[in-house]
Amino acid sequence: MSKERPTIGADGQPLPVMPPDRDGRVWAKQVRVMFYTPGFLAILLLKVGEPTAFGITVELLMLASMSAIVAGLFIGAHSNEAGADHTSRVGVASGALVLELLAAVPLLCAVPSLFHELANSKLLHSVTTGATGVPLGVTELLPAVAILPFMVYQLSGFGTLHYVVSRQVNWAINLAVLGLIVGATAANRMAEFGLEKALVALLAIFMALVTGYGVMKLRQMQAIVDSNSPRKEPKEPKDPK
Repeated sequence: MSKERPTIGADGQPLPVMPPDRDGRVWAKQVRVMFYTPGFLAILLLKVGEPTAFGITVELLMLASMSAIVAGLFIGAHSNEAGADHTSRVGVASGALVLELLAAVPLLCAVPSLFHELANSKLLHSVTTGATGVPLGVTELLPAVAILPFMVYQLSGFGTLHYVVSRQVNWAINLAVLGLIVGATAANRMAEFGLEKALVALLAIFMALVTGYGVMKLRQMQAIVDSNSPRKEPKEPKDPK
């Protein structure tokens, strides 16, 4: 049975609602997945050798991969043991925020263009004489459907951002992310690579700012909780009789 956290501090004011205690081992495994998967895909694209089409996709994949390393640093710094301070107590939550916004979002933005580039690469697929090329058409967008469960994850209260900002701001941020990803994907399909780069750059900067704010906000909230949590009454010694 889960323990109920106090909602009112010693000063009589409501305490911030912190993310629940999460298993850091699970998030550490996610760090490995988010580091190796985008990194491998980026190397695959580099070996294809078609820079005009996939230039910005490689940057997105590398951003996702490198952000996973940073997330691992946060998660590794987590501690609730003796000597833990406000910062260390939010290590897992901060790492989760980095994974969600600076690793998952760039990967989701890169996947539709990545699939398009791999499916249509002339260097990966040999052309047989007399063969008729069959365009994939709208089915190329199937990998982009992964953005929908991610939006559900964020807007249904599973995401860490849910604890940092208000419900309205959370919706605004995630709808902006969705709009930028859709816009970048559409620009890629129309071969408007300059527009695609501008939208992706805006997405990356936006996510970096939100992540930075979120990490500092989590620490501030933890400091308030640590400073104002009701004191536990010491237990009375048992009667030796």
